[in-house]
This record gives sequence, C-alpha cells and structure tokens, in this order.
Amino acid sequence: MHKRTAHRWQLTLIMLVGVFVAVGSFWLVQVVNQAGQDEQGDPYRNEPDYIIDRFSLVRMNQAGKPAYIISGDKLTHRPVDDASDIEKPFVHSLSGEQPPMQMHAQSALIDQGNTRVQLSGKVDVLRPATAQAPVLHLTTPTLTVYPDEERMETAAAVALQLGQSSATGLGMKANNATREVQLGGRGQLLLPPRAAQ
Repeated sequence: MHKRTAHRWQLTLIMLVGVFVAVGSFWLVQVVNQAGQDEQGDPYRNEPDYIIDRFSLVRMNQAGKPAYIISGDKLTHRPVDDASDIEKPFVHSLSGEQPPMQMHAQSALIDQGNTRVQLSGKVDVLRPATAQAPVLHLTTPTLTVYPDEERMETAAAVALQLGQSSATGLGMKANNATREVQLGGRGQLLLPPRAAQ
C-alpha cells in the first residue's frame, strides 16, 4: 500500500507540472499575439496629424533673434517620426554675421528635431554679393542643410559659381560661418584671368 501512495504522489506531481506548463505556454502565446497586434493594429499610425498650406516658419537663435525662415506651398507633419514634408520649400538664412542665403527646391524633409533640412529636386542656392564677398550660386539635385550650424553637404553632382569663377564636382561640404567650400570627386575649375596691373 505504501508503494501505491508513492506512485499516486508522483503521478499527481507530474500532472501539476504539465498543467503549469500548458497554462504558461498559453499565456506566452497570448502575450506574443498581443504584441504583434499592437504593432499592426493602427493602420493610421503614419497618417499626418496636421497639414498647412502656404506656410512660413521662423526659427529663432539662442539670442532670441530670427536665424532662418522656411516657407513653402504645403507642410505635412507625421507624428510617428516627428518629420515634416514640404512642397516647394524656400529657406532663407538670416545669420547676422554672414551674408544671407536663399535656397529653393521641389521638396524637402525636415527631421532630427527640426535641425536638418533635406532638399531635393533642382536645388538652387543663392548668396547675393556683398561688400565682403562676391555672389555665390549653387545648383545640385539634393542638398542636406543644417541651418543651426550654417553648413550644408551633398554627395550629388554640384555646379558652383562664385563671382566670375565656376567649379563643378561630385559631392560638396560648405560652411557659411567660415565661408569654406570643399568640392569632392572629379570636377572642373574655371578662373577668370587676372586683371593687368
């Protein structure tokens, strides 16, 4: 009789472990399914939360003065990545120490906490001539601008005109604060002849 009781205890213990494993497996399947449904559950997750037609946005510097203005035909903001798409953007730099720059393109993406503007489609940059610097005109298919840092860069083909001089290259890095421009890849540089003295 003692062997029979011991056998029943073993059988009961095995059955209890089996029940706990079954309940645990069921719970784990439910958790995994719920996580998958949460990811796919909201089909409108990437829908814009606001759209503005014919807008103008002024970004202030740390001194409280306007640093640059971004305007365009239409701004569409997506909350999922806090990015904004712009149709026909116009960026106007208002740096007090350096000559202002104007940038046009067909479209733009503003992301990374509104610190990066990715212009694309017939990008045209113009810095008018001043007493200190000649006119600068730049064209490229795409351009990434960091307005707070007054710098821009691209890996695409670039055509640059600085006064009477012109240059082409593949890729560019420019800093308006230091007035430095680096062209990459193979290119061409045309300098006008020096005036006779």
